[in-house]
Amino acid sequence: MKDLTSSVYTFEKLIQGDFLYVDKTEYIWKLIQPAYAQYFLSRPRRFGKSLTVSTLEAIFQGQKELFKGLALYDKPYDWKQYPIIHLDLGTSDIKSPEQLVTFLLKKLEAIAESLNIALDCNQTPTAAFEDLVRAVGQREKIIILIDEYDKPILDNIANPLVNDILSILRGFYSVVKGTEALQRFVFMTGVSKFSHVSVFSNLNNLTDITMEAGFATMLGYTQEELEYYFGDRIELLVEINQSSKEEMLRKIKLWYNGYRFEENSQTVYNPVSLVQFFRNNGKFNNYWFKTGTTRVLLELMKDSNADYVKTLTMPETSSFFDSFEISTLKPKTLLYQTGYLTIDKCVENPVPYSTETMTSYYLHFPNLEVEKSFNENLLEYYANFTGKTAQDAYVNLIRAVGEGNVDSFVKELNSIFINIPYAIRNDNEKYYQSICCAIFSMLRLYVQAEVCTNEGRIDLVVQAGDWIYVIEFKLNKKAELAIRQIHDKNYTEKYRESGKRLMLVGVNFNSKTGKIEDYVYEELKE
Repeated sequence: MKDLTSSVYTFEKLIQGDFLYVDKTEYIWKLIQPAYAQYFLSRPRRFGKSLTVSTLEAIFQGQKELFKGLALYDKPYDWKQYPIIHLDLGTSDIKSPEQLVTFLLKKLEAIAESLNIALDCNQTPTAAFEDLVRAVGQREKIIILIDEYDKPILDNIANPLVNDILSILRGFYSVVKGTEALQRFVFMTGVSKFSHVSVFSNLNNLTDITMEAGFATMLGYTQEELEYYFGDRIELLVEINQSSKEEMLRKIKLWYNGYRFEENSQTVYNPVSLVQFFRNNGKFNNYWFKTGTTRVLLELMKDSNADYVKTLTMPETSSFFDSFEISTLKPKTLLYQTGYLTIDKCVENPVPYSTETMTSYYLHFPNLEVEKSFNENLLEYYANFTGKTAQDAYVNLIRAVGEGNVDSFVKELNSIFINIPYAIRNDNEKYYQSICCAIFSMLRLYVQAEVCTNEGRIDLVVQAGDWIYVIEFKLNKKAELAIRQIHDKNYTEKYRESGKRLMLVGVNFNSKTGKIEDYVYEELKE
């Protein structure tokens, strides 16, 4: 049984250290086959991008011996050595344009020294990069590998200087297009694709394989790969936990699978989370990597008065996947780009008065780990709700909802809302609905928001045990108005044949106190 690691991202060290490597070199073969190719691939952080770049570097260094036993080893490839320019921006910690300039010049200087090139670094990074490429390219076709190209941008989304940082990178990356004739292969990775007038306006020569079916499972582990490469560990966990293999696989899939990068492709597991799970002796836990993006995302949701429910449920068109722009940044786009949301399904809708159809994409949380991570961060940010206090409230809420005890669960909800600072509260009914939806989702209850009926939309439906709760919210009004709306619009009609007990709840929030001011409830009797 080979050792597992989630901290080694260098292919050479991984192989020489005899760590487990899930063979992805069949995909790599597809990339390097052409005599000349330029690619871009976007995936969430910690999803194997750096290891893929390192694998490509080992190939173009001609290190065939490292690939013995892997799919690529027996392919008809010449294993020629090429000069390589490898830029890893994943290690950057940039806060200003000046820091970015210094970082890029130091990287270029180190690469130039390793290639025996005398490089003038008393110039702009763009000029130095072009000088380096041309100096190396005159001797031999070059390989350009750029990992996490967008980290300085994502780290500074809320920074007033972000456009200056963006401008430097736009010029810097333009060298890739301007020196095509000198290149054998280019591979660029990132979390996001800044399109149109941003970085990619100068990189339209790259083939974007982010949503190509043939590369949808190149990063992350498929179900087949999980059971093949981790089969011995799964059997061990089955024995330790005295469970069936089917049940163990079901739970692992619930927690860590679910990422889909092309609408018809298989879903894949987050590789880092899966390895951490096995290294922790099969402990189901949240190993989701928290980055600075999380707080920026939550601030963006608050500042834009984002509708939590609409953000998570409304379908998108294909243009959504190419619309990442600093000037028009939307929470849902950032949720998708950073891996909190993934493609659930797509639906072909007829276009009125036309024979054409339009594809609608539906997104969702890929798995329990990511959903918990998002909702925990949301509640921590909005209500400083963490630690034992949070756990006690969750336990009390689950008990109260399961028992049909409305008084108790309203009390617990108010214990959460009372912690929300005045400065971040929104005078908006959707804001309170979003927090409630996040809380019930955290409890792993079946929650639906904005449920359509033939007479309107129900704010929230929660199912727990023998109960179905039909909940209507009001802001600065009366709870009686909310419960009257439930009756007047027959919101309970679709649940009468469910066999469950129905609880109608009208809730009114006071925007000044940020709490539930009054509430009315009644069990629907036949």
